[in-house]
Amino acid sequence: MTAKAKYQDVLDLGESLKIQNGDVSEENGVLKVKGMAKTQYEKNLLWDKIKAIGGEHPTDIKANITVEDTSVFHRHIVKSGETLGKIAKQYYGDASKYQAIFEANTDKLKNPDLIHPNQELVIPNL
Repeated sequence: MTAKAKYQDVLDLGESLKIQNGDVSEENGVLKVKGMAKTQYEKNLLWDKIKAIGGEHPTDIKANITVEDTSVFHRHIVKSGETLGKIAKQYYGDASKYQAIFEANTDKLKNPDLIHPNQELVIPNL
């Protein structure tokens, strides 16, 4: 199996995230991947996928993934049924960090218990 075939799920994820300036090549059994993710969260998703396939320190892939917008962790579009707690759990693994999301969005939100579908929320770097 080629390294490219082994890491196809990473390449597919990069495509679905619309990674910019992407480049993929394979040399001596090592897959070289580069590109620019919109946010740190998207970069983390790619690295999590790489580690899930190749282990904690894979030797058959080299990835150079930069981040376009380092001012935020991510930008989230609210879906029906979501709460700030659920969103905090998704990005930080801790629902109690909802207050950080609320504070980063006080220009749009007046009450942490009142968010609406299709609102774009800043998910701050913690």
